[in-house]
Amino acid sequence: MNIQKVGIVGAGQMGNGIAHVMALAGYDVLLTDVSADALEKAMIVMSGNLERQVSRGKITEDEHKNALAQITTTQKLSDLGDCDLIIESATERETVKQAIFEDLLPHLKPETILTSNTSSISITRLASRTDRPEKFMGFHFMNPVPIMQLVELIRGIATDEPTYNACKEVVERLNKTAASAEDFPAFIVNRILMPMINEAVYTLYEGVGSVKSIDDSMKLGANHPMGPLELADFIGLDTCLAIMNVLHDGLADTKYRPCPLLTKYVEAGWLGRKTQRGFYDYRGDVPVPTR
Repeated sequence: MNIQKVGIVGAGQMGNGIAHVMALAGYDVLLTDVSADALEKAMIVMSGNLERQVSRGKITEDEHKNALAQITTTQKLSDLGDCDLIIESATERETVKQAIFEDLLPHLKPETILTSNTSSISITRLASRTDRPEKFMGFHFMNPVPIMQLVELIRGIATDEPTYNACKEVVERLNKTAASAEDFPAFIVNRILMPMINEAVYTLYEGVGSVKSIDDSMKLGANHPMGPLELADFIGLDTCLAIMNVLHDGLADTKYRPCPLLTKYVEAGWLGRKTQRGFYDYRGDVPVPTR
């Protein structure tokens, strides 16, 4: 399978990061979103991130210009019809993802590979709603995409070997490392990471420690680059809650029960950095703990 043109659905933080690395690797990239503003913002963000890489000597100015030239944007899903590989990177809601694939299917080439950047949803279930479950798999990038070196490749029950190998070759061309994961709730990274974050929220909820003491403990006591509550704000508390619900529902084990305080923050709309408030308040010059 010769992959040259990559379609990316969703121009948010993950989508523009994926477009960034794909374009740098020389792929023709078609980035789509329902929002024209999101597409415009994505191009500005990508340009800024590429400029930052130039200033740090990671890439040349020519590579910066060439990468931007490789990226085209569109608001029409149907324009992705001639792509060889499509990576869906929309919001972490299964109904939204299913609707996107349903709208895409009539326009695709028979050989097009479909993938999802989902961090937790069943690949087998998503694939079963398409006309090509054997050419469908999970392609889970880590955030921020241009910096993080890992990509989880998740096979559904029907994913065939040529599809897996083609996606693995893409990861290698990106100079990233592929980790093969089986299709169980939250795969590898989030199966381990999210319960740790959830436990940190329980530690806060039960009054064992404050936001600052919990984060300082894990940064200075376990050598983590970010504390778990700081990391939760970075990921988005709504995403953390969604993944915990997938784990809880999919594995039916009470150890994955989302902390009520996490649910409360999401209900308040305090989702972390993207809304300026989460476990920290980001509206001032310096983040301030909210508890």
